[in-house]
Parts: sequence; structure tokens; C-alpha cells
Amino acid sequence: MSASGDPFREVCTRRLCLRLPHPDDAVPLSELMGPEISARLASWPVRLAPEAAAARLGEARAAAMAGLALPMVITRRGSGEVMGWISASRAEADRNRAVLSYWLGDRFHGEGLMREAAPAALAAAFRHLGVGEARAAVQTDNLASRAVLRGLGMRPLGIGHIWCAARGREEQCEWWSVRRPMEAELVLAEHAEVDPAPG
Repeated sequence: MSASGDPFREVCTRRLCLRLPHPDDAVPLSELMGPEISARLASWPVRLAPEAAAARLGEARAAAMAGLALPMVITRRGSGEVMGWISASRAEADRNRAVLSYWLGDRFHGEGLMREAAPAALAAAFRHLGVGEARAAVQTDNLASRAVLRGLGMRPLGIGHIWCAARGREEQCEWWSVRRPMEAELVLAEHAEVDPAPG
């Protein structure tokens, strides 16, 4: 447990730190959200008012405390600048499975940051939630996100659907999956100093 009482200690990579959200994150997260990011996500609306962001963060923290999810704000190591979000939540249909979602603000794209954050986040999620499998849904034309999933050792399961609360409809997606690795591999992944992907 961290010094703040969170059931999850901050995880840092070479350039980033991942931590549970706090109320102060509502404004910077709402300012980062925009049409191009929301269009790639199932549950984050294109316009996210600070009040709505604060409510979302409160729900996310409650889910973390209940062992149902591991929501993390992605920040820049050193400055603490909020850059994006990555979360793993237990699937309602199978509590031994987590669903991974993530995004970065537009100005942080193209630096390999998510490829740096995702392995540490996934390892932390496996350890915190104790699930045996993680899945992620991605739009088939989202090449950057597919590269992130490949980097996690995920493999495509095929075309399926996902409910997109942000748009109030079911949408087609490609589902990817990875099984929980051995404990020693989790320790290495969670504590690795990840090199940035070549840009």
C-alpha cells in the first residue's frame, strides 16, 4: 500500500509514472480529451466536463478499492504532468478476465509513450487483480494501438463487438488476448526501465 493509503503503489518507467487517479486529475484529463481520442474509445465522451471527469475518477477509485479494476493516470516522471489514462477492469461475464483500455493526449502521440506504459500497467493489473487473462478491443484500422497490443504479447482473437457508452451503440472491433505470465515475468515487466519505441 502506498503512503497515501492507496492499495497500489506508483509504478514508474524511464519516462513515466502510473498511479491511481486523484480528484485533482479531473481538470487536466478533461482538457486532454478531444474528438480524435474519443472516437477510438468505448466509454470516454468527446466532451468531458471537469465535473463529469471528477465523477468518473471517483467511480474508478471505488472500483480499485473494491478490487474490480486498476485505473491509472499516466504522468510524466519528474514533473507529474498528466498525459493520459490506462485501466484494467474485471469483465462482467468472467471475473477471471480483465479488459484493458488506454489513451494519451494528442500532443503526446508519436513518442512511444504508450508502448512504454502498457507493459508495466498490464503487469501491475495482473498482480493487483489476480486475473488469468487480459483482453483489449481495438478498431481494425488503429495501427498504433495494435502495435501496443503486440508489444504486450497479445494475439488477435478475431472480429467481435463492444458496447460504446460514449456513442450509445454497439460497434465492431477486433479483440486481442494474453494469458497471465509466470510470477517472475510479472516482476520483471512491472519494474523494467522500458526504452522508448523508435519514432
